[in-house]
Amino acid sequence: MYLPKSFEELVKNLSIFPGVGEKTAERYVYSLLDRDEEEIKNLSESLVNFKKNIKYCECCGCLSDYDKCEICSNNSRDKSTICIVEDSKSVFSIEKTKKYMGYYHVLNGLISPIEGINPEDLNISTLINRIDENVKEIVIALNPSIEGEVTSMYIQKILEKMHVKVSRLSYGIPMGSDIEYLDPIMISKAWDDRKTIS
Repeated sequence: MYLPKSFEELVKNLSIFPGVGEKTAERYVYSLLDRDEEEIKNLSESLVNFKKNIKYCECCGCLSDYDKCEICSNNSRDKSTICIVEDSKSVFSIEKTKKYMGYYHVLNGLISPIEGINPEDLNISTLINRIDENVKEIVIALNPSIEGEVTSMYIQKILEKMHVKVSRLSYGIPMGSDIEYLDPIMISKAWDDRKTIS
């Protein structure tokens, strides 16, 4: 079947997104035909700006428009707790609950020998540098998967020597689920029920 080259090219480029196959990409392209040129221009500019401006916070590793994210820049937050999460999506999900007012530390991955991801590939070394006399509790909020468990145990081992309380979110979070897909009520419940592990 003959397709216009520009149509085919756009379908191919939209197919790079997770969960977007050829059929979905084609639907998006047909939908874009109904949009005016200004909307398309705004979309393309926002994609370019996102790629150009987004970076990782130099303090916690979360996605940010600035060298230091808004959470790390907020001096009114609780300096006594640091919550360790896998990625920025988890930060944003926990923030929606309005339950936690401390700081975060984003690992940007989990230990997974099968995928060739080792502890040194994660944002762990900077965590150690962040723990000072103000930090009283580290909350581990990693997904309850095999990789999450391995990473949690590795971090626990490191923190044993640091004389800081280590807790983790309750197992009220279903095994195998991702924090980003849980509703705020479930995350709130798990937060209230967190347990001390060392």
